This record gives sequence, C-alpha cells and structure tokens, in this order.
Amino acid sequence: MADQENPETTDAAEEATPDAAAPDAAAPEAAAPEAAAPEAPAEEAPAAEEPVAEEPAAEEPVSDEPAAEAPAAAPAAPAAPQAPPSTPKERKVASRARRGTRRPATPEERNELRRQKAAARSRRRASEKAKRGEARGEGTPPAEHGTGAPKVRLGKVVSDKADKTITVQIDVARRHRRYQKIVRSSTTLHAHDERNDANEGDLVRVVEARPMSRTKRWRLVEILERAK
Repeated sequence: MADQENPETTDAAEEATPDAAAPDAAAPEAAAPEAAAPEAPAEEAPAAEEPVAEEPAAEEPVSDEPAAEAPAAAPAAPAAPQAPPSTPKERKVASRARRGTRRPATPEERNELRRQKAAARSRRRASEKAKRGEARGEGTPPAEHGTGAPKVRLGKVVSDKADKTITVQIDVARRHRRYQKIVRSSTTLHAHDERNDANEGDLVRVVEARPMSRTKRWRLVEILERAK
C-alpha cells in the first residue's frame, strides 16, 4: 500500500509544481509592462517642454512693462563731508585745488613765479609807502631841495634857548614785527628857526635840510599849534 501511494503523491506534487511556477513566470511578464510604462513619459517630456522654451520669446513685451512701471531709483546718498585740512601743507594743497593751480615743477616755472611775486611785493610796498606819506601830510618838496623828496616830521618843541635853533622831540609808536606789541620811542633833533618864532611846547612841522651845523640838519616849516 505504501508503494502505491508514493507514485500518486509524486504525481500530485509534479502537477502542483507547474501551477505554482506559473505565477512566477507570469510575474516577470507583468513587471515588464510596469517597468516600460515609466519610459513613455520620459520620451514625451522633451515634446512637452518644447512649448515652454518658446514661451519667453512670446512674453518678451510683457517683461518690458514691469521695467517701465518700476519706480525710479532713489537718488544717491550725499557724500560724507570731508574733514577740513588741519596742517598748513594740507591747507596749501586745498587752496591750490580750489584755484585750479598746480605747484611749479620746472626751475623755469619757479623762477617765473618768483619774479611775479617780487613785482607784486614791489607794487604793494610802493602803494603802502604812498599811503603813509599822505597820512603824515607830506607834500611836494620845495624847489630849493632839488628833485629828491625830503623827510617831514611832526614834533613838540622842548627847548628854544639857542639862537635860531629849536630842539624838537619826535614821538614814535610802532608795532613790533614778531611780538605785535606797541613799542613807543622818542628821539630829539635840532631844527633851524630863522626868526625865532617857535616857543617851548609848540607843535611844529620840520623838514629835512642841508647840514647847517654839527647837529642841525632840519628846518622849521610851520607851527601847527601854539602852547597854551
């Protein structure tokens, strides 16, 4: 009985084996379409993207409108104020930049600049000297003194004891060149008074003259104010 049952069992197992293997064989066939299905969209993707590449060309005018409607750019912020020059050299450079001039580079240019400055100084000094002469009341020199301009001084008579001679004190007040302090000084001179007209304490004007004695080189011109 056992021998008879074994063949049947073997036949049943063989029949069941092909049926069980059939689904396995069909599985690759079912998986194949599934694997091939994703490839179709991949091939169609370039065709679908072609219109997308053409869209920017059609939308170029549209892109210009927002650019035209964009608000104007804000004005540039003002530059920060520069600090004023602190050293003398920086101030000179800044002044040259404002005038639009440059420092002479060649010896010829420097010499020409020196000549121009010297001429300007001469003109300025001449004008200042003329102004000082007008303030002191210097007039045209008398004919007897020739073509030169004699010096004129105002002073106070401090002595009239000598005959035809007066002693005049000249007070001078000048500002010191370096210290800018008023420095007062006085000097005395002897002037010729032909008529003995001046008295002690008078305010007189004397003019430079030829030497009349060892110390007398001035001459009385006018008595401006009598002593009280």
